[in-house]
Formats: sequence, C-alpha cells, structure tokens
Amino acid sequence: MIKKLALFTVALCALCSSLYGAAPRPNILVILVDDMGFSDLGCYGSEISTPNLDALAADGLRFTQFYNGARCCPTRASLLTGLYAHQTGLGQTISRDKKVPGYRGYLNDECVTIADVLRGAGYFTAMAGKWHVGDHAGVVPWTRGFDRSLNVSGAPGFYHLDGPKSRLVLNGKPLANDDPSLPKDWYTTDVFTDHGLKWIHEALDEKKPFFLYLAYNAPHTPIQAPAEDIARYRGKYKAGWDKVREQRLAKQVSLGIVDKDCPLSPRPDDIKAWDSLTTEEQDRFDHIMAIYAACVDHMDRAVGRLVEDLRQRGVLDNTLILFLSDNGAEHASNSDKNHDPNGSLEGDSPGDAKSVVYQGASWATVSDTPFRLYKRFAHEGGISTPFIVHWPAGFSAKGELRPQVGHIVDLMTTCVDVAGAKYPTEFNGKPIPPMEGKSLVPAFANQPLQRDGIFWEHEGNAAARVGDWKLVRVGRDGPWELYDLKTDRSELHDLAQQKPEKVKELSEKWEDWALRVHAKPYPAEGKVRKGADEN
Repeated sequence: MIKKLALFTVALCALCSSLYGAAPRPNILVILVDDMGFSDLGCYGSEISTPNLDALAADGLRFTQFYNGARCCPTRASLLTGLYAHQTGLGQTISRDKKVPGYRGYLNDECVTIADVLRGAGYFTAMAGKWHVGDHAGVVPWTRGFDRSLNVSGAPGFYHLDGPKSRLVLNGKPLANDDPSLPKDWYTTDVFTDHGLKWIHEALDEKKPFFLYLAYNAPHTPIQAPAEDIARYRGKYKAGWDKVREQRLAKQVSLGIVDKDCPLSPRPDDIKAWDSLTTEEQDRFDHIMAIYAACVDHMDRAVGRLVEDLRQRGVLDNTLILFLSDNGAEHASNSDKNHDPNGSLEGDSPGDAKSVVYQGASWATVSDTPFRLYKRFAHEGGISTPFIVHWPAGFSAKGELRPQVGHIVDLMTTCVDVAGAKYPTEFNGKPIPPMEGKSLVPAFANQPLQRDGIFWEHEGNAAARVGDWKLVRVGRDGPWELYDLKTDRSELHDLAQQKPEKVKELSEKWEDWALRVHAKPYPAEGKVRKGADEN
C-alpha cells in the first residue's frame, strides 16, 4: 500500500509539472561599469550618491572579495566567455595580431559567449554599450550570440559629436550621431539604458526570458557629465584625498566591507599631501573629482530607471542582476602607462563634450581605497571590484555580505546554472575549452566555493591567489611578493623572504596555469595598433 501511494505521488507530481511547468527561468541582467574603483559606491564606502545600487545591495548581496581581470579587454573577454582572457586571444588589449595564441588581439573562434549559450536555451539576448573585444577584426556582437545590440568600441566619450559621423552601431548598422531616433545632445549612459529597456520590453512581449549585457563606459576617462550633475559635487572634495580616503575606510569598516583592522595603504610618494597644495590647485582637483562623481551618480540613476521598469512590469523579483566594474580606477592621464598624479582638466567647460578630463592617480588612489595600485596591475587596487547580486526569487538573504572569493570567469558558469542551459563541448565545428569558473549559486546561499586558485597576467603584471595566500608582481621581471590576505588585504607586509617555500609553490602553480591558458609564451615587444592601448 505504501509503495502504491509513493508511486501515485510521483505520478501526480509529474502531472502537475507537465500542466504548470517548472519554475520560470530567471531573466539575467549583467551591468558592467568601466574604470570604477572598489570604494566608489555608497554601499562600498563612498560619499558619492548611489541610492539605486545601494538599494539593490540592501535587498540582495555584496561580495567583498570579487575580482576582475585588471583591464578592460581581458575582463570583457573573460566575463563573456567564462574563460581566462588568454584562452580567448585577448591577454592584452585589442591590437594587431601578435602571432601567439594568448595575444591575438581579438576574441578568437575557440570560445562561446554567454549570449551564444543562452540563446541556444531560448533566451532573448541583447547588449548595449562598450564591446571592445575585437570589432576591428570583425568580432561583433551580432555574430557572437546577441539578437540585438547597440555597441561602441574603445573609449567612446560620453556625448554625441557634431556632424553625422557614426559612433554607434545598431544591430550591425552604423547609426549617425544626428540620427533622428537619438535624443539631441545624447549621453551614452542614457542611450545605452534606453535601448536596453527597449529590448527588455521586446523580450517580455515575446514571452522569452532575457539576457541583457549592459556595458556602460562610465566612468572611463575622459570623464564627462551634465553640468547640473557636476555642480552638485563642486566643493565636496576640498577636504582632499587624504581625508576622503580616511572617511571611506571608516565607512567600509562600519559596513563590514573590510576587516576592522584593515590598514589604509600609504599615499604614494608622488602624490602630494593635500594641505601642501595651493588654493588654486585644490580647486582644480576638486573640480576633477566632482566630474568623476557626477559620472558615477548619473550611472546610478540610469540603473534606477532599469530597476523601476522591471518592478512595474512585475519581473524584478525573478531577474538576476549582477553588477561589477571591469578594473580598478585609472591612474594615467593619457594613453601611456605612466601614472600622472595631476590628472587632466582641459576645456572651456570641463566635463562637457569638448573637454578632456582624467581622474589621475591622486583621486584613483581614493577610488581604490584601501588598496594599492590601479588598473592594469594585479595588486588589489587593480583587480578588486564591488559585486552586487540581486535576485529575490533566487535567494531570501537581504543586505548580507559574502566573503567567498569570486572571479569574472564565474559569471558564465552561474548564468548557465540558473538558466538550465547546456555549455557546449564544440561550437561551429571547433572544440571549446571547458568553463574555468564556478557557479556562484552556492555562495548566494552562503555556502563555500571550492576552487584550486585564481590567476592573473596582464602586461607582465601577474598574480595567483590560492586560499588566503596571494603571490603578485609588477612587470615580467619584477620580484614576486607574497601576502596573507586574511590579515593583510592591503598588501603592506611582503612575506616572500620569510616564506620562500610558499613563493615556490605558488609561482609553480602560476607557471602551470600560464602555459595551460596561453598567458605564455609572451608576445614579442612592439607597438600595438594606434588607439588600442588606451583603455
């Protein structure tokens, strides 16, 4: 009798499933910002007004040890494919082909994108924003899985340019700057958001789950923002970078983002003490940071528009939102690799379409509080990102922190997991490497993520993190440094001399990884394509 009852129950469950279907697959919204530091959101320690992202964090999760790829192109390649950037051919930036596998200068045909995989699972796929993984070589969104796209490549600036010359490509067709479908004097953050919303509506009308990759160029240099946004921040930074860094660290500690004993990394030697500056210099630097803050503020309001629209359409709860930055803050004031603490403030109306404004190392050090170094480097300041996850239908936790170590390669695995999709072993007749990442779903439930380690290489800057141990260097010939991140996340106490056996162990792991993913052999030195190395 019991056996018959059990069989009846199974049959009944199967019938209910066939009648009503399984729980709906989530929509997925990945929001990537450009050159924003670890501490630039209110919920990660900032004084910048970011109420919409803060609200997502309060209703969701914040990861405190999530990592990107240290630079624009490598991060985008890894995020889109779930592989290390060198496996996709983008170990550096978009450039001429350097004739070694890891440095082809564009996304190769031996990988698939999240859009490829999810479109095969019935998702409506779209992207808006900065593409930057090889359109110069014919690698474009509409051939890499996206049903709809509005893309730019490189560092596009924020505003329209005078005249019809195309800067935007809509679904594979150049869109003139003065196209009547665009608002007058358009601003990229708003244009990208408008098209993202349009495609969300299209997906919902077709009754398909959507995957939207929204890649804002904010707050990439040259930073530009509406005058009214800038005005709200003028004067707020006259306390100076020394004081603002201290305030941010104190807020991070109070929020639990960093440990209460986490020290503030020292101000770099070539950045002057704020009090040593003249009144005119202080005003100039205040103006630079006001423009930067305005970029972040405006981006947050755009995210607010997206969230409110999803809420009104009744799909917010079952939309998995993932928010992160592609690297740490930009320290350079031009296209070379030497940081300039003075930044740049050029133009009759700094922040407008004709101005050239760069944040510079002084304020980039603030953005990366409390860590060392910046974009391009594998120290914590270059690779640490805020990471916000919002998905009420997927987990019940609200406002909680997650210390689990995560990496951009995890996004593919997570999307495949929650979508119930299948990652291929081959694509277009070519074998595809298996995913490198881990699904973050266990971490949503505050379970551990089991992994052997994560690794970096960019322009010779390299690192390996295994557990709490991190090996890191500056440049191909730089000495390895060793840090215990459990007690020294700011990387101030190099233990390489005290623990040579740990250096040997981790460096061997890094070498094995580098050979496996094509981080080695390195390309021959030489110039990259003009304009390719600016981002």
